[in-house]
Amino acid sequence: MNKIRRTSAQRADLAGKPEGPVSQLRRQLRDRRARIGIIGLGYVGLPLACLFAEKGFATTGFDIDASKVTALNAGRSYIKHIPAKRIGSLRKSGAFSASADFDGLRDMDVIIICVPTPLTRHREPDLQFILSTGEAILPRLRRGQLVVLESSTYPGTTRDELKPILERGGLRSGRDFFLAYSPEREDPGNPNFGTNDIPKVVGGDGAEALQLAMALYEQVVVRTVPVSSPEAAETVKLTENIFRAVNIALVNELKVICAAMGVDVWEVIDAAKTKPFGYMPFYPGPGLGGHCIPIDPFYLTWKAREFGINTRFIELAGEINTAMPRYVVARLAEELSRQRGKAMKGAKILMIGLAYKKNVDDMRESPALTLIELLEHAGAKVSYHDPFIPAVKPSREHGNLTGRRSTALSAKSVAAADAVLIVTDHDSIDYALLGRHARLVLDTRNAMARAAIAGPHIHKA
Repeated sequence: MNKIRRTSAQRADLAGKPEGPVSQLRRQLRDRRARIGIIGLGYVGLPLACLFAEKGFATTGFDIDASKVTALNAGRSYIKHIPAKRIGSLRKSGAFSASADFDGLRDMDVIIICVPTPLTRHREPDLQFILSTGEAILPRLRRGQLVVLESSTYPGTTRDELKPILERGGLRSGRDFFLAYSPEREDPGNPNFGTNDIPKVVGGDGAEALQLAMALYEQVVVRTVPVSSPEAAETVKLTENIFRAVNIALVNELKVICAAMGVDVWEVIDAAKTKPFGYMPFYPGPGLGGHCIPIDPFYLTWKAREFGINTRFIELAGEINTAMPRYVVARLAEELSRQRGKAMKGAKILMIGLAYKKNVDDMRESPALTLIELLEHAGAKVSYHDPFIPAVKPSREHGNLTGRRSTALSAKSVAAADAVLIVTDHDSIDYALLGRHARLVLDTRNAMARAAIAGPHIHKA
């Protein structure tokens, strides 16, 4: 006679015992009946919320920005690469809703934190949003919930900063609720890798928290990658972005050297990448942008100082990348003087692109903002054109630029400028128009060469 195999939940029911919180939540995740709450509906939280909702989970996004909540509940999107049609479909099905009422966290089985982690003016970690989110969760935390932090941060944040806040009410991590860290790996605007295509690294505060976090993400992403602790997972995220920051600094320094020698650095890189092993191409630019790469390395350098370690390599990379906008301004001044016989003071500069990278509407930490301020400090009159950013959004570092509007790109606006400065190489820009009508083009992205447009008035920086 065949033996009947029963699940742990079935055995608990037959024994007349209540199902434990771990097995109950694991079953809810497997059956996709767990209610998912995501705090922070920006470039990380909103795609994640859409993914969970599309996979069949009842998903609520929480945000303190009432305008975002209103837009999403009306089926509108405020992020370019997330179409309104996608939001509208999820709203119509009832799988997704947005809320500014954090009391709804009590009803969630899983709470995922996707809030910003900026730097202070002294380039030290600013955890105010993580800490305030922890304070918001505390009075709504209940037994059996899984809490996952996704915000990029330094090793130890989950265990040493967030956990004590959540335990202040008497519930204990690993016994009453479960805590994990899983770094976000979003790449806004990347057509090849959506949220579900990217493996999720997971570190838990205890074995059960790790199991539950893996069970959560296994339902929606291609695979999970378990590591031994939240600290290891936090360090993974920093390592990924430090790798990029250091290599970008290297090619930025090579760009300066090559320019002095009369060598085209982009030609060098394109030739070097034909080597099938031992080389990975990185490309220079006007500086670093986006929320991660300009910021994350400094989270590790700050933490390293606690152990008496100086991260010279990482900090040098930061210095090189931070210096790039000034290098671009110096090159522009040089070409204005040499080609146009003009000083920077009073020169009309048309900047192409405000976003930190091509084909996105994200201007966080964009070097374009620094360039505007440097140019205007030197006496230039700066306008910008960006098809994805019609007006400059508020930012902590560049608040004085808020509200400045994009200039229409036309033969007239291009010809009126003393120089056109290409900062972001959006695919939709009419580079042929720039080539025909600009008096001087300084290209920080090699966009003109890629479009096979050349001329004595076109230069690289």
